[in-house]
Amino acid sequence: MNVCIPILSDQGLASEVSPHFGSAPAFLIVDVETGACRCVVNGNAHHAHGMCSPLASLAGESIDRMVVGGIGMGALNRLAAANIEVYLAQHPTVAETLAAMKAGTLEKVRPDMACAHHGHGHH
Repeated sequence: MNVCIPILSDQGLASEVSPHFGSAPAFLIVDVETGACRCVVNGNAHHAHGMCSPLASLAGESIDRMVVGGIGMGALNRLAAANIEVYLAQHPTVAETLAAMKAGTLEKVRPDMACAHHGHGHH
């Protein structure tokens, strides 16, 4: 299973989780079975309000779950349409976030949890 987590900079599993999906500088894709990590730069991090398209940066990637600090409704809907489950990141690093996911303690993001204001995370 591949998990994608928006990050502030690539430090592997020690990477700090970005507070918001759309404006994250990069994404870390982790194969939870092997622990292999790969960083994907978000070429759409800088954009006008409502114009973020981070999923374009992830096009062609195999992703089963997304764990985010915050996410807008449009991105949440597009991920749901792609059958990608979205969970709320509640820990500062990728390693801690993955441990919580494996323990089953992450909360699934509901539509009422989507960010109302661009760039504001839920940390």
